[in-house]
This record gives sequence, C-alpha cells and structure tokens, in this order.
Amino acid sequence: MFQYIKKQLQVMKLTHLNTYKEQEKISEYSTSNLSQDLHKNLEDIKTIFGSSYDLTIREFDFGPQGNFKGALVFLTSMIDKTFLNESIMKPLMFDTRFIEKEERKTFNINSIKTTMLSVDEVYTAATINEIIERCLTGYIGLLISGLNEALLIGTDGGETRSLEEPKTETVVRGPRLGFTENLLTNISLLRRYIRNSDLTFDTTIIGRETKTAVCTAYIKGIANPQLIDEIKRRLDRIDTDAILESGYIEQFIEDAPFSIFSTVGNNERPDAVAAKILEGRAALLINGTPFVLTVPLLFIETFASTEDYYSRPYFAGIVRMTRFLSYFISILGPAIFVALSTFHQELIPTPLLFTMAASEEDVPFPAVIEALSMGAVFEILREAGIRLPRPVGQAVSIVGALVLGESAVQAGFVSQPMVIVISLTAVASFVVPAQTDSGAILRLIMVLLAGTMGIFGIMIGFIGIVVHLASLRSFGTPFFSPIAPLTPLDLKDTIIRFPLWTMVTRPRLIGWNDPQRQAFRLKPTPPSKDEKRQDDPDQ
Repeated sequence: MFQYIKKQLQVMKLTHLNTYKEQEKISEYSTSNLSQDLHKNLEDIKTIFGSSYDLTIREFDFGPQGNFKGALVFLTSMIDKTFLNESIMKPLMFDTRFIEKEERKTFNINSIKTTMLSVDEVYTAATINEIIERCLTGYIGLLISGLNEALLIGTDGGETRSLEEPKTETVVRGPRLGFTENLLTNISLLRRYIRNSDLTFDTTIIGRETKTAVCTAYIKGIANPQLIDEIKRRLDRIDTDAILESGYIEQFIEDAPFSIFSTVGNNERPDAVAAKILEGRAALLINGTPFVLTVPLLFIETFASTEDYYSRPYFAGIVRMTRFLSYFISILGPAIFVALSTFHQELIPTPLLFTMAASEEDVPFPAVIEALSMGAVFEILREAGIRLPRPVGQAVSIVGALVLGESAVQAGFVSQPMVIVISLTAVASFVVPAQTDSGAILRLIMVLLAGTMGIFGIMIGFIGIVVHLASLRSFGTPFFSPIAPLTPLDLKDTIIRFPLWTMVTRPRLIGWNDPQRQAFRLKPTPPSKDEKRQDDPDQ
C-alpha cells in the first residue's frame, strides 16, 4: 500500500516538474526577440499556441520576382477573411511584383508598411510576445524572412451581434438602439450622441488570462479630474486572471462592498449613458458585454428612466412617484400586513378585521411564517421564470402562481389576504429593476422585524436604511444626494421631474467645473403682438 502511494507521488512530482519546465520554456519563447530565421519564429509561435484549432499560418512568396518569403499569423475566429484577402494578401502577393528596378533597393519593412498595405492600423513588433498578444485581440502578424521585425495589422473581424433594442430597458418613446458586446461599436454609439472633441476614451487592459479591454469615457472640462484619477487608480489595482463581464469590474471598484446597495450604475442604452456623461459622470465600457458601468451613482437615479425626459413632465412626474410607491410596497407591504395582523389589530377597520380573522381561522401558522414561506415561493417562481427558456418560463410562472396560490389557500396553509399582499408585492418589485436585488433582502429583514416588534420594528428598520443610505459614497459623491446632503436646486429631478427648461444646472456634486448646461429663460411663450406684426405685414 505504502509502495503504491510512494509510486503515485513520484509520478505526480515528475508530471509537475515536466509541466513547470514546459511552461518555463514557453515563457522563454514568448519574451524572446524575433529572429531573422522565419521558420524558427513560426515554430516558436506554434509552440506557444499549441494545437489551437483556429491558429492559421499562411506562408507565401512576394516582392519583386517573388524573392521574399513571408508568413501571416492570425486566429481565424478573430479576423475578417474578406479584409485579409483584399487588403493584405492581394497587395503583397500581386502588387509587389510590379515594383520598379530603382525602387527595389529601398524595399524593406518600412516600405511595406507605408506603401503596400491599404490598412489604417499597422504597428511594428520586435518580440514574439507582442505578436501573440495582438493576435489574441484580432490583429494579423506579418513575419518576413531575413528581418527581425514584424508588422501587426489591425482588422475588425469575428462574429458580432447586430444592433437591437435592449431587452432589459424597453421604452415606449425613445431610441431603439442598445450596446453590444463589441467595444468599438459601443464607442461609436456614444460618438453619435456626443459629437465633441473633448469626449475622451482611455483604455486599459485588465486580466492576466483574458486581457479584457476596459475603456473609461468622459468629457474633459465637465468630468472632475479627481474622479478620473480615482477611477484609474482603482482599475490599476485590479490584479486577477479574468474579467468576463462588467460585474467583475463593479465588484472590484465599488465603495461599499458589504452594502446591499450597489454604488456603481449599469446601463444598456447609449442615450442614457450619454446623458450621464454630459452631467459630469464617467462611463466604463468593457469589451465583451453590453452593460456599461457609470460612476458616480446616486440612489435617486435608480428610479429614473430615459423615457421620463422624452415625455411631458406632468405624466413623467406621476410615473416616477408611482415607482417610489411601488418600491415602498415591495419592501414594506408584507411587513406592514404582518405587524397589523399580529400586534396592532386595533388599527384595522372592524369589518376588514372580521374578514381577515375568518380567513385566518383555519391557518395553523402565524402571519410571519406565512409571509416568509410565500416570499420564498415567489422567489423560486421568479428564478424559474428567468432561467428557463422563455416560453417554458412564462408558463411555469403563471401556472405555478395560480395553482400553488389556489391550492395553498384551499389546503389552509396560507390565508387569502396574505396571497393578495404577496401578489401585490411581487408585481411592485418589478417596477424598479435596479433595486430588485436590494428589495428582496430588505423585504425579508422587514418581515422579521415586523414579526418580532410590530410597527416599532418596521420604524427601526426604516431608520436604519435611511442612515445607511446617507452614509454611503459613490466615488466621493454622497449616495443619498440631493436629499442628504440637501441640495435644493437639484430637487427638480428627484421625486418628480420639472420641465427641462427649468433644469439649468447639472447636479451640483457632480458637474464641478461647468455647472450650467443650458441658457436661462428658455420657457416657451407665444409671440407677442409686436412680433406678430413683424412676421405678418398684412396685420
């Protein structure tokens, strides 16, 4: 037995040693300079990539009389083949054969870069590592025999998703375009909305293995330089092997990692992100995801929609107040019902109290257990509806809610008023999508407080929430502003939205340098009599 274990340990040790030596050898290849021997360079690249299915090495002859040997190195899954054939292969293999005799002496890598390639992005590389890193991002490497330098040719290829309306943020009135997983496409969408030379995109690479491009977008002169420096500092300190989605970045840079409230916003609509940038915020665009992060984030922002600013202010104000009411119902509805039915029956009208008492007569569980169990069932149905395929998920949600609710009432597990309260809470929780996660946790906490201390427990929990919100910061900006600290001029865009012509200034705590965003006295008025006479000479 011991001999067998010893033998296995020796095998594992040898395997680990061979793996380490192989990795060390590959690392040595990747950091070495290019050789003048073309075949040696290609063998080093093959060693690093291994047996990758999409690695393609295309060797060919080019130049006057075809006396130069070259090779293109690229990943088929990352490039556009039409672009490769028309803009790279054709000029090199055919056009270079017609070089005049007097020009042959100056035929070198610089002449190829400046005269032979009809491509906008061409860089020079001197190491294997540069070629590998660029090929992984969609570049094509051109290696030439007898030269210890290579050319890196930029190409925008690979399969991408077409522009379509965001599924998570639909609107009745407004643009129908949403971000995609392609970083350059997302940058172009922002450029279409903000045609300003001060709009800046600073890019950094994060992730030892994924090497994900993260782009910080802001407007110079409007965004606070301290905010931009803080964003760069937090991004630079990220040292991880993978960044697969914007949620990774969000968890590494947020101010309060132990809070249930997110201090970093996310959005899928270019018009919404452009509006936030124009207010002085910064946006983080991550390659590979359509969700763009925006900082700083205010709690009041999560109740606003881009459609609020496209509609008339009166209706938009009513809709926004409806969102606030729905949020309070979603976190306080079950808790208030539990508190009233358990501790404060005197606050319930007598006819309603008799009805509730009759419905709860055969229920063996207290109200707090009913609320917790029905809340758990709702979360299970919601998760099933989201994760399953859409046709099946909708059927499971509807049938599950109807069948389980009716069966639970008939079996005497829960009362009818509790089913009504949980149903109203479930509908209200979807009105503010940005606070759905925090609302589920707060709903549970409030039900427990109400089941132990009644209305007093709810008030203690509510005060604790407000104090916690007032203590949070988002990149130095108070999370609960403009309510705490109170900024009267910014209250025009909080619980209700004032007309656009009244919102002259940007948020005071965000638009630090240039707070005024539009002229004063833009209120539309009908023309006066004098103006009518000037416009119409017959009057």
